[in-house]
Amino acid sequence: PEVCLRLEVGPNAAVHSPLAVQNGFLHMLVHSYTAELFMSFLTNLGPFLEDEIIPEVIPMEIEVVDAKITLKDDSPRVYPTSPGPVPITLAVDHVIVKRRDDGVFYLTGEGSPKQEKPVSVLQEQKAPAECVLAAPAAGTRGLQLKEVPELQRELQTMKIALAEANMDKARLLQEIRKYNPLFQL
Repeated sequence: PEVCLRLEVGPNAAVHSPLAVQNGFLHMLVHSYTAELFMSFLTNLGPFLEDEIIPEVIPMEIEVVDAKITLKDDSPRVYPTSPGPVPITLAVDHVIVKRRDDGVFYLTGEGSPKQEKPVSVLQEQKAPAECVLAAPAAGTRGLQLKEVPELQRELQTMKIALAEANMDKARLLQEIRKYNPLFQL
């Protein structure tokens, strides 16, 4: 993964917002990030985010490009013979989270309208498929510009179908091994 971090303070930061002159402006870019997190990690974040002191508002922009986060349930199983919950994968093409002077986080996707919707809790959403490739492959240069988003949507659909088929296969193998632990494919 690539992470770029830039903090600007002083008169030059005024181009971002008036508050950035005093508190600074943080710009962060996360590219090609892949992680596997347990659900208990997310549920235990609450105490770390709570504070008795209201922090200073730092205007910021966090850009996440081509990220994939897999959430696995690590809670104890209710039934020991159950195959367990299926992991959830969040794929993010391009999301921008902006925090303005008012302290509100705005969540947008590339290619979405300029009107931004405020959110009180940081959430990720899948961006529309009209995102632009950073470095187009040699085969896509001859395609019409309108065909690229359609092909990207089709590719994403196929990736999802393949992931579902692999999960079904793993679930079936686990079910077979429950009755015959020595079974091999």
